[in-house]
Amino acid sequence: MQEIIVYDLNQTLYKKSSKDEFFKFICYKKGYKLLHLFQIGWLHVLGKLHITSKTYFKENFYDYLNKLPPEKVKKYAKQFWNIEFPEHFREDMLADIKEKDKAGIKVYIVTGGFEVYTKYLEELLPLKVIGTLTKYENEDYKIIGKTCNDAEKVKRLDAEIDGEYKLLEAYSDDDEEILYKAEKGYLLEEGELKLVQNRKK
Repeated sequence: MQEIIVYDLNQTLYKKSSKDEFFKFICYKKGYKLLHLFQIGWLHVLGKLHITSKTYFKENFYDYLNKLPPEKVKKYAKQFWNIEFPEHFREDMLADIKEKDKAGIKVYIVTGGFEVYTKYLEELLPLKVIGTLTKYENEDYKIIGKTCNDAEKVKRLDAEIDGEYKLLEAYSDDDEEILYKAEKGYLLEEGELKLVQNRKK
């Protein structure tokens, strides 16, 4: 049976929000106008107030990627992650990932971020990235299925792995389902890891 470890990306393995930081990076590269920045800010407010679904929020937030084909986004992603890595990643987690890989334990990043820009992390670390799937149609990115958050993370992991597996550890800054599927689930709060498998869902 395959033994695996799962890390959330944003605010967990990566100290910042890749969604926000990649947006800033693209704005710098493309010189987006103030009007688009206002739209993004308004979507953030709606998201915080839970007025809109995560899938709707992300499809609209990522409007700034429209007219940028996947090949171009991946090129920008390579530039972005090579700037951010490893300085803005948690050193202890990076060391743990390398140790687990040497021990034959498969490591996954399971994130709500679009795979079109998070997949490049597979080039920097010995792991597999599972993120929100998208399709590029008519110069627009549409989410395939649901955003890879909470219960959807477990479903995507189950679909990714062929056969049974044992989830030894899971790390996230959100109190989400995947933490409870693991033998040891760790919630990152204010920079401290807290074991949560004894909590009620």
